[in-house]
Amino acid sequence: MAREGRGPDFIEALSRGLDVLRAFDAERPVLSLSEVAQRAGLARPTARRILLTLVELGYVRSADGGNSLTPRVLELGMAYVSSLGLWDLARPHMKDLVAQTHESSSMSQLDGSDIVYMARVAVPKLIALRVDIGTRFPAARTSQGKVLLAWKDRDEVEAILALPTRSGLPPEPAVADFEQHLALVREQGYAYADEELAPGIRSVAVPVRDGDGVVRAAMNVTVHAAETSGDVVLGEHLPHLIEAGERVSRDWAAWQARPIVDMV
Repeated sequence: MAREGRGPDFIEALSRGLDVLRAFDAERPVLSLSEVAQRAGLARPTARRILLTLVELGYVRSADGGNSLTPRVLELGMAYVSSLGLWDLARPHMKDLVAQTHESSSMSQLDGSDIVYMARVAVPKLIALRVDIGTRFPAARTSQGKVLLAWKDRDEVEAILALPTRSGLPPEPAVADFEQHLALVREQGYAYADEELAPGIRSVAVPVRDGDGVVRAAMNVTVHAAETSGDVVLGEHLPHLIEAGERVSRDWAAWQARPIVDMV
């Protein structure tokens, strides 16, 4: 298992230490010194020194002639996982979605009565709605906003829509019977906006949920009406969007459920 580095700054001792950590797995959680040396491809004296160092650092426990990893090794992976946010988790799925639909995809959250774009993977278009990270639109006029409002109770929706928009666009819903419209969004699990925000812009959005099933964000596909019909949006793009939204939700739930290790 031992690796030979090619770069001038390669640290062989660090590489060997990582090899020792990788020698343990689910099938062999407890290893003798000889087994560690064999599985890591190291001389026994070298494996012994590395194990003693890892014991002193708290990553390995030695008892009754066997060695095993301690929960502290989770810090090595959790440092990476904990540095991720929803947007980092979502971006690979958004890229896959864009590759499938050949249309732009965005994610947003509510801020007052507006949605705010937090992540976006765009496809260059001759005619497109200008959207950047941080762009605001009135929630009631967008597919993402409808999704974010649909799973809130009536009083909360009324309070949100009573707040002034900071987008500079008309805030009122472009559809009649907005409360019933939100009920339909909840029932069908997605929201569709057909030229409600701006002429020529169609979009469909789905919810992104956290580990408790609460809708925390919305994810969409946006098209230009002159290029893509509503039938294509709902019949071809929506299934891919639903699948992508579910994958992001699963990843976010797994991220939230990561073990928090107390080393005290």
